[in-house]
Amino acid sequence: MTSFCCSSCGHETQKWLGRCPGCNEWNTIAEIIAVPARRSAAAKVRAEVVHLHKIQAAAEERFVSGIGEFDRVLGGGVVSGSVILLGGDPGIGKSTLLLQAAACLAGKKKVFYASGEESLHQIRMRAERLNIKEEFYAAAITELEILLETTASLKPDVLIVDSVQSVYRSEVDGVPGSVSQVRGATAELIRLAKEENIAVFLVGHVTKEGIMAGPRLLEHMVDCVLYLEGDRYHNFRILRGVKNRFGSTNEIGVFMMEAEGMIEVANPSHLFITQRQEQSPGAVITASMEGTRPLLVEIQSLVVPSSYPTPRRTSAGIDLNRVALVMAVLEKHAGISFFGLDTFVNVVGGVRLYEPASDLALALSLTSSLKGKSLNGDTVAVGEVGLTGEIRPVSRIRQRLNEALKLGFKRFILPQVNQDELKKGAGEFRGLQLVGADNIKEAIGVALLP
Repeated sequence: MTSFCCSSCGHETQKWLGRCPGCNEWNTIAEIIAVPARRSAAAKVRAEVVHLHKIQAAAEERFVSGIGEFDRVLGGGVVSGSVILLGGDPGIGKSTLLLQAAACLAGKKKVFYASGEESLHQIRMRAERLNIKEEFYAAAITELEILLETTASLKPDVLIVDSVQSVYRSEVDGVPGSVSQVRGATAELIRLAKEENIAVFLVGHVTKEGIMAGPRLLEHMVDCVLYLEGDRYHNFRILRGVKNRFGSTNEIGVFMMEAEGMIEVANPSHLFITQRQEQSPGAVITASMEGTRPLLVEIQSLVVPSSYPTPRRTSAGIDLNRVALVMAVLEKHAGISFFGLDTFVNVVGGVRLYEPASDLALALSLTSSLKGKSLNGDTVAVGEVGLTGEIRPVSRIRQRLNEALKLGFKRFILPQVNQDELKKGAGEFRGLQLVGADNIKEAIGVALLP
């Protein structure tokens, strides 16, 4: 039976449409041929229905991969029977990371590495380059039926499929990587993981828009979705969880891509701020919480006169709409105008800041660049900027302060409400000057003092 499916959201229709009614995207409807389920008409299947309190709670079987940053993002380790989707740009290091994880797991688990994009000789060459000595099973397979049969005979504890876009089902029409092929292959691999209690890792490619290639429902089908981010021409790599049924989605893992593979970064804050200049207008350090980990990063701004009728507004690592909001607050409540000025904002190290606690550092960075005055190099700023110009309190302020104190900073600009909360334990942060501010104008006044 022929139907049509949206490659963006998975919405199905009976005819081709130029615009998907589910997600309103254009030219995403593609033809697929559905394979009907083979079930006898006379067969009647009835689901088992029980009371919730009578269900026996099973213990969550979780095992560590041996790569600390990888386990952190997974929520403490790999859960047996789970399906984990790892996405990222070409050449970012997905295969390298999973090959290293396979080597670490091989000592205590039975691992099967199935590659649909590399030959066995290429896998061996990569393993030698990464200095991998551990033994595990590997095969070059692209046909799903052969992959399922081989896995059933090996009975591994961990299955790695690189990549899901290269696997195809012979009875389904469409080239490998098409909507019908990816959805069908993923459904079969999920069934295999649940029935055989195998932890399955799937490598997925991303499109030029930065989303996972194939139908978007692919991310809804799996248990965990990870993205490996970073510039392929730089050595920083950030592993971020965007979905996790067995852990937090706010954790990140930081790696450096070296000749010997992915190297864990135990103290990313120290790494991101070691190369900064002490006195530089437009550069401000902020303390961002990534899950349970405080991360000190540097926000840089460059404000220059524009040679175009419409000034340019560019941002990397922070939402451009957030930058526009902070600039509007500065103009309204601090009298700082950016009219006729090009504004460029960058977060050093390829980090992306999502929480609003970095608003104050962003505002100080823009003001510092505009006025040509630098903050003291030993200053950290944290706070959310409201539309009325107030500095709103942030969560987990003690973890942020401890990280700044550990790295040798001397002054910390924070919301006044947070400073009032810390007055009882003022001796806890001896050696760190806490400067509270109620509004953005007050914060600028204390930050740009000599």
